[in-house]
Amino acid sequence: MAKDNQFVEQIADIDADFPRWYTDVVIKTKLVDYGPVKGTMVIRPYGYAIWENIQKELDARFKATGHENAYFPLLIPMSFMTKEAEHVEGFAPEVAVVTHAGGEQLAEPLCIRPTSETIIGNMYSKWIQSYRDLPVKMNQWANVMRWEKTTRPFLRTSEFLWQEGHTVHATEEEAEEETQKMLAVYKEFAETCLAIPVITGKKTEKEKFAGAVATYGMEAMMHDGKSLQAGTSHYLGQNFSKAFDIQFLDKDGTHKYGYTTSWGVSTRLIGAVIMTHGDKRGLVLPPVVAPTQVVIVPIAAKKPGVVEACRALKEKLSLAGVRVLLDETDNSPGWKFNEWEMKGVPVRIELGPRDLEAGKFLAFRRDECTKEEMPIEGCVEAIKALLSNVQSNLLEKARERTNRRIVYANSVEELLDGVERQNFVKAGWCGCRACEDVIKERTAASARVYAEGETAEKCIVCGKDAKHVVIFARAY
Repeated sequence: MAKDNQFVEQIADIDADFPRWYTDVVIKTKLVDYGPVKGTMVIRPYGYAIWENIQKELDARFKATGHENAYFPLLIPMSFMTKEAEHVEGFAPEVAVVTHAGGEQLAEPLCIRPTSETIIGNMYSKWIQSYRDLPVKMNQWANVMRWEKTTRPFLRTSEFLWQEGHTVHATEEEAEEETQKMLAVYKEFAETCLAIPVITGKKTEKEKFAGAVATYGMEAMMHDGKSLQAGTSHYLGQNFSKAFDIQFLDKDGTHKYGYTTSWGVSTRLIGAVIMTHGDKRGLVLPPVVAPTQVVIVPIAAKKPGVVEACRALKEKLSLAGVRVLLDETDNSPGWKFNEWEMKGVPVRIELGPRDLEAGKFLAFRRDECTKEEMPIEGCVEAIKALLSNVQSNLLEKARERTNRRIVYANSVEELLDGVERQNFVKAGWCGCRACEDVIKERTAASARVYAEGETAEKCIVCGKDAKHVVIFARAY
């Protein structure tokens, strides 16, 4: 018991020390632990259950848009990585290389995949012969490795889990449509399932994916005003098709290179959920992805009929598709309240002898930390409605906070002031890389995405005519 009680010790103040708060929460709620290799994480069952729910929701969306799952090897010949110049330059600092195996030095070093455009491109060149083979629309759920210098669980680790979609199309228009379609899928998923409002748009040349013609990002505002890149979709043009000879015989009898895309999200999304919805008590999980949607805590459990009533209630909810847990441990109700609040369970049911006599129970909602009485009769419909309300309320609260903290700047000084006050800042930019670099150097803020459809008169750095309005923010 003494060891278990450490679980409910106070976590850091979310407003005073957000980084420490984050670390306290992910460790104390048993989402992850640190792996024995620097920069790696062990995803514990509670954390992996969130990932499984994310997978379930996204996988259904991918298949509904005509994508099939496949799996490609972890090890990639070094020669593959050097075929696309921008790609190899962009990933070189992060690539882990295998040089020995079976007690011998390998004839060719092998890369542990940082991403799979190269090896998938190699296979597509074998599989695609004719226009009849197109489009190819595949996705894989996998692990990747990027040798990060500074790591933090879920947000940036040397090894992480993700999905990566890779498609090939006959025309540029089809490939661009696919890029935008998958960005829209991510946005709908983030807002519907994670209750995270996101801003989507095109990335600058500096921020785009290595080897892409264009990259589109999905940015989310965290509690501390920093941006988290929650997903990306890349239009690759014919860059990888030409590098890996992905050609097809078209209807006109000529051979043409395909147009490719790639897009992905990762376990970073779990970090996004934590940092968007968490509060001073710990996690606050959206019901759609919460491992446990409802926890039942018996009050005066030794009294006749209490546990039996709780078990009956659990069965009703479970049969209705609610992910429900009955806490029958011998810990006190107060300890259980603290534990499940810290773990972010959306709804807690409290049921004791007096509640049974009155034919009701108390329902605690984690998003507002309030209680309400509900009748035991008709509990399934009431709890489902409450979960739906919690889900929508989390989105609206996050959206209101995000909208309130988007400001405009007419100078670098105003941009600096904006990010210092934990805001996203919109500003005019001439399109020059040097001006983008000045902003990064002076404010530690980077260009996240273009603010589509908005205009500004002047670049805040050089004063020349602005070509774009860009959303700048400090980022994870």
